[in-house]
Amino acid sequence: MAGRVVFFVQNGSFESAFQVSTMALTASAMGDEVYVVFAWDALRQLARQSFGVPQSDRERVEQARAEGLRLPSPMKMLQEARGLGAKLLACDSTVKICGLDPAQLGGILDEVMGLPSIWRLTEGARTLSF
Repeated sequence: MAGRVVFFVQNGSFESAFQVSTMALTASAMGDEVYVVFAWDALRQLARQSFGVPQSDRERVEQARAEGLRLPSPMKMLQEARGLGAKLLACDSTVKICGLDPAQLGGILDEVMGLPSIWRLTEGARTLSF
């Protein structure tokens, strides 16, 4: 039974990025309507194309294990999820607070929108936070 899932991600470390990316890809592949809402470090790292890059020795070891299992990187999984219809979003105020220009995020995010619109997406949806 397909439904709507909204993932809120604030941390762009390898662990958080891997978790949200695998879940977004899985939900998309299972026919759910998927939205990934980026904020704070996750948004800044996504803008710098460093989302999911290991930030500690432990995460570097985990990334190596994932590669050994032939698992795709978090960014690759997000792109695959987008190919299945998942949408990457951010709140316009959060984008500005992070010092980013909404116009420069056009190819990175599917949409920068107001918080009321994001709030409406959560109505009747499963929500998860990372």
